[in-house]
Amino acid sequence: MTDLARPPRPTWAKRCLFGLELDAVTLPEVVDLARTAVVTRRRLLVGVVNAAKVIRLRSDALLRESLLDCDVLLADGQSVVWASRLLGQPLPERVAGIDVFEALLATAHETGGSVFLLGARPEVLERLQRRLLDRWPGLRIAGSRDGYFPESASAEVAREIAASGADMLFLGITSPKKEIFLGRYGASLGVPVLHGVGGSFDVLAGVTRRAPLRWQRLGLEWAYRLLQEPRRLWRRYLTTNSAFLALLVRERLRPSPLFTSNLTPTETDTHG
Repeated sequence: MTDLARPPRPTWAKRCLFGLELDAVTLPEVVDLARTAVVTRRRLLVGVVNAAKVIRLRSDALLRESLLDCDVLLADGQSVVWASRLLGQPLPERVAGIDVFEALLATAHETGGSVFLLGARPEVLERLQRRLLDRWPGLRIAGSRDGYFPESASAEVAREIAASGADMLFLGITSPKKEIFLGRYGASLGVPVLHGVGGSFDVLAGVTRRAPLRWQRLGLEWAYRLLQEPRRLWRRYLTTNSAFLALLVRERLRPSPLFTSNLTPTETDTHG
């Protein structure tokens, strides 16, 4: 399998936030980028950023490297969009990873493109496929694999994806397994569009519920999830949200924030 070429340098606007360059694009523009990637057989690695990732990337080098490697990096969380405006780097809108997932599935159905689904538990993956085919009859699912494979099976999984000839790969597996897999095998998969969708498999399979639109617009999707799983999530959201607010205040008080201004000397030296 020949490695796919990286896309040409983007012509759309970039916004420098928290040591990352986010793309100032809308959902329809992301879909257009994906369509072009499939037609031209150029790689489009889609990444998304929310408050939790902004905090984690400061201590997780693997996560940070995976985000820097993305061809398009989107604001998955409304808090990131609000922060962009407060910091004078406004993004046009929130482009949630699950919305991109659904839009790309619809595009594949419309154009006859094929998809590969990697992630979730076997029973959830089976349910997801049934629901996708109910929603988009005739959708070409080139292959699927649950996300609970051992590290020793990663090469086999990569060969299976490459052999499928899929146009789009959706990864519903957790970090850092997803980043390790893409970092090691992503270039050889031969799949133009690659998108890590987090827990979206569970949502589209009907296992978990997504927040109502009003909650999403108010930036309270995290709170809706907290109500569903309070014991598991309360501590994570308390620490993450507090840390994000503290970081935002610190960035807002900087007189002239630069792209590398919030990186450590080691990170700056490494990434120029």
